[in-house]
Amino acid sequence: MYASPASYVAGLPRPDRCLVMGVVNVTPDSFSDGGVWFEPAAAIAHGLFLQGAGADLVDVGGESTRPGAERPSVREELDRVLPVVSSLSRQGVVVSVDTMRAEVAVEAVRAGARAVNDVSGGSADAAMLAAVAGLDVPLIVMHWRGHSTTMQAKATYTEVVSDVRAELRARVEAALAAGIRSEHIAVDPGLGFAKTGEHNWGLLAHLGSLLELGFPLIVGASRKAFIGTLLAEDGQTRPVDARDHASAAISTLAAAGGAWCVRVHDVPSSLDAVKVASRWARAAT
Repeated sequence: MYASPASYVAGLPRPDRCLVMGVVNVTPDSFSDGGVWFEPAAAIAHGLFLQGAGADLVDVGGESTRPGAERPSVREELDRVLPVVSSLSRQGVVVSVDTMRAEVAVEAVRAGARAVNDVSGGSADAAMLAAVAGLDVPLIVMHWRGHSTTMQAKATYTEVVSDVRAELRARVEAALAAGIRSEHIAVDPGLGFAKTGEHNWGLLAHLGSLLELGFPLIVGASRKAFIGTLLAEDGQTRPVDARDHASAAISTLAAAGGAWCVRVHDVPSSLDAVKVASRWARAAT
């Protein structure tokens, strides 16, 4: 059954449906498209393409968070994201910056980013929460247990849904204590981050429990390994670039389950998906 989103994030788009966030990875090593948009001109062109395809937000990141990825230096991350954020923002794109570093968040917002998407939920950099509070922009708080090189060793839970909910609540409380406004907070269960495929499916099947936190919920399942495993044939995992249909199916179900936003690589298919979910919900009322 469809669950209406409980709220919205102040300062970001408010269409009458689940939002669609398009991904621009300005990295050489992201799991889906590492290297494809690494040059600033290519990344900018892709961001404009995503906006033209209907993305409500474009999420620009300069650090790969795939399992095992090594971190770039702060300078390298800044050099990757700032030209892209600046150009896209000047051209009317609503940009969020995907970073775990306060310095990058501050410089990206100064360059035009409208929100900070921190996959560590403010845990990786002790200065992040205070920095975002000072910037007075939205923060996406993701569930996280450690950096890419060690996170899968931490995929142990008593009960994944209740554990993730409790750990997200603690990070939200920390954000509020740092001065971030409640209407500026969204939460993300962090599919694939210190989680097995079974953990991911369990979280997706119980989005309602995560909505009980009382904050808008973003779901980032697009092209992830657990989808490739599900679609495997003859022992061969489905290739990353052949997972968009299944990703869009998850977007439909997430939107129907009350998600505020889906974070995806292929915008057109997920935009269609969330429109279907929205229209279905209206017909049911």
